[in-house]
Amino acid sequence: MQAGTSKGKAKGDSEGQMELLDNETFLERLKGLFEGTKSKGTVWLTQKRSFSALIKNDVDTYDPNGEAPAVSQNDDAEYKCLLRATDGHVKFETLILSAELGKFHAAYAALLKASMATLRKRDKKKEKQKAEQAALWKKKLAEEIVIEGAKRGNGRRKRVRRIKAAIRQDEERKAAAKREEQRSKGETGV
Repeated sequence: MQAGTSKGKAKGDSEGQMELLDNETFLERLKGLFEGTKSKGTVWLTQKRSFSALIKNDVDTYDPNGEAPAVSQNDDAEYKCLLRATDGHVKFETLILSAELGKFHAAYAALLKASMATLRKRDKKKEKQKAEQAALWKKKLAEEIVIEGAKRGNGRRKRVRRIKAAIRQDEERKAAAKREEQRSKGETGV
């Protein structure tokens, strides 16, 4: 590979670079991103307070890594809200002033509501099937395995299989009790 060429990028692709947009352009591009992923795809949205873009600083001093600026931060300083969007390929972001936050969030919420129509419903059939399987497993653990059959001769193999099944069942019961104990400790510790 030659020095200076980028690996994995084709045709001047800007993958990996975050593009800073104004609020209106951000909403338009986000709408396009939602429309592009309507049938298949994912959109990730990130929102946080921006330490690097204080109002007294200019966009020229913006640090995309979110590092705190070297300028001393006053208590009365206003922060901007940083909102990022990506589908894994296209990445862009905007900085919202605290004074414009209400207006922006109204437009942003309307856009999100309109885009939520394409979400898939949960597959409750699979969840129900898993719950039924778990109930059957618990029922099977509760039943005692009857060890019967001759110690020698006809029925010996059947008896040995049942003894092994009883041992496995006992081990599974102990493991299930241990999991329940850990789960209950986790719930009370929170």
